[in-house]
Amino acid sequence: MDVRIALFHDNLAQMGGAERVTEVLHKTLPGADLYSTLAVTERLSPYLQAAKARTSWMQRLPNKAKFFRHYFLLYPLAVETVNLDAYDLVVTSCFGFAKGVKRGKNAVHVCYCHTPMRWVWRAEDYFAQETVGVLKKLFLGAALKPLKAWEMRAARRPDFYIANSRVVQQRLRDAFGIESVVIPPPIETTRFHASEPVGDYFLILSRLVPYKRLDLAIRAATELGLPLKVIGGGPDLERLRAMAGPTVEFLGRQDDAAVTELVSRCRALLFPGEEDFGMAPLEVNAAGRPVIAFFGGGAVETVTEGLNGIFFREPTVASMKAAMERFQTMTWNAAAIQEHARGYDTAEFQRRVRAFLSDVTGGHLPALPA
Repeated sequence: MDVRIALFHDNLAQMGGAERVTEVLHKTLPGADLYSTLAVTERLSPYLQAAKARTSWMQRLPNKAKFFRHYFLLYPLAVETVNLDAYDLVVTSCFGFAKGVKRGKNAVHVCYCHTPMRWVWRAEDYFAQETVGVLKKLFLGAALKPLKAWEMRAARRPDFYIANSRVVQQRLRDAFGIESVVIPPPIETTRFHASEPVGDYFLILSRLVPYKRLDLAIRAATELGLPLKVIGGGPDLERLRAMAGPTVEFLGRQDDAAVTELVSRCRALLFPGEEDFGMAPLEVNAAGRPVIAFFGGGAVETVTEGLNGIFFREPTVASMKAAMERFQTMTWNAAAIQEHARGYDTAEFQRRVRAFLSDVTGGHLPALPA
C-alpha cells in the first residue's frame, strides 16, 4: 500500500532556490499534499500555483507579500497548529521553521534542510549586511533568544535529515548535534543551452538582498568599467542601483525564457555571497558558462577552479576585481562545464531522494509518472 505523504515548506512567499527544491520534491512524490504557513500565490511558479498549498491561519494576515519576513515570531506558532496526523510520511523543506511540524504517532518525518535559521545562528553576520538601527537590533536580539530555544526543541522532531550541502551538514552537527546525509539540490540542466557567440557582459542572477553581497560585484564591475546585467528583484534594489555605474544594467525579474537566453550568452556569473549551497552557479554551468565565486559556503563544493569557474578569497571589492581581471586571461571548455553540471541534474536528485525515503519508510512510495 502506498504511503500517505505531506510535504511542508516554511512559507511560499517568493520563488527562490528553496521553493524550486520544494517544487521538485512535490514532483518526486506524486499525490503528496502540499502545506505551508502562508502562500503569496502570484509570486509562485505555475506548478506551485496549481498544487494549491494548504495554509495555516497566517494566510489571513495582512499584506503577506510585503511583511512575510516581519512575521517571523509567528511562524513557530503557526507550524505547531498544522494537523498532519493523517499522513504516514512527512517531508519538510526547511530553511527555518518547517522542521517543527508535529506528525502522527506512527509517521516518519524527513527534513530536507537548506540551513538552520541563518538569522538566529549567524545573527551578527546577518545584522552587518542588513540596514538595522540600534533599537531594531536590540529588539531583534531579544526576540531571537526564544526563537533559538524553540528551534533547538523543534530540531529534534524530524526522524531523519537530508542536508543540501556539506556546509549545512556541518551546521546541523554544530547547532543541534544532528547527523544527516547530503543530497544537493536539483538543477534543471536540460532547460539551459550553450550559445555562440558569447556576449561581452557578466551576469548576476539573484534575489536582491544584502546578505548575498551583490554590492561587491556591482562595485567591481563599475570600477573596472565592465558590462554587468543584474537579473532579479528585492529590497536591496535601490541601494544597489545607487552605487552602480553606467556599465551596470538592472533588468528586474525575468521569465524563464529570457533568463535562459541571457545565461547562455554571458561571459560568467558573478556569485559574491556565501550561500548555503547556491543553485545559480550550476544553472549557468548547465549553459556551458563559468562562474566567479567567493570562496565560501556551498560554492566550495560545486566550483572546481579552472574547470567551471574561479574563486576570489576575500569578501572585498579589490579581491573580486582581481578575480575578474584574471578571468579575462583564461579560456573555458563549455562542454566540460556542462558535463560537470549534469552531475546535479533533477533526475539524479529525484533518484537519490526516492532511494533515501524508500529506505527509511520500507518502500511503497508512489511511482513517478512515465
